[in-house]
Formats: sequence, structure tokens, C-alpha cells
Amino acid sequence: MSGDIKFTWHGPRIATAFKEGSVEGLTMATEHLLKVSRDQVPLEEGNLERSGRADVDAASMRGSVSYGSGVSADYAVIQHERLDLHHDSGRNAKYLENAVNSEQQTMAALIAGALRRRVS
Repeated sequence: MSGDIKFTWHGPRIATAFKEGSVEGLTMATEHLLKVSRDQVPLEEGNLERSGRADVDAASMRGSVSYGSGVSADYAVIQHERLDLHHDSGRNAKYLENAVNSEQQTMAALIAGALRRRVS
């Protein structure tokens, strides 16, 4: 049996789909982390909760969740780090750290799902 084999290379299209899926997944993961951490952030007047933001830098493929914009950054750090402060039920110190630790698998699944949708 002999014959020619022909194929079409879609490398650039796959690379674009991979990049878009990565950014989409990272965006979904950081927004999920923001939502989970907001459910735990100490709540008095709501300023700290409202200061939370999720950002994605597509060029570096880095995502971040932060608190403190519009309120004192020192206040956000104190509320996060001081374990001796008392908070309402369900609200706690380490609100961002706890969310990162508990949501790693969910965030990975969100990224993987976005990649599968874009690349398949």
C-alpha cells in the first residue's frame, strides 16, 4: 500500500486558542476566588468587602485577588493577619489565604475547562 499523506498544520490557531482559554480560565478562577474570599472577609460597614478586586494580566498570565483599594491597605492587612480580632459568624481573619487553600482544585478545574472548550 502506498500513497500520499496530507495534513493541515493548525499550530498558530491552536496556540491562539490555548492563550485565549488560559486567559478565560484564569479570569474565571480569580473571580471565583474573589467571591469565596468575600464571603469570609470581616464585615463591619462593608468597605473592606467592597474593596476586593480580581485582576488578570494576559501578557504575563498572572491573576491576583486583592483587598484594600479605597480603604487603608494597612486596615486590610490587619484584618487579614490578626487572629485575635473577633468577627461575625462566618467572617474571619485569613479570609484570602483560607479561600486560596480551599479553592485550589476548583480554580484548576475552571482553568482546565476553559482550555478544553477553546482547544477542542
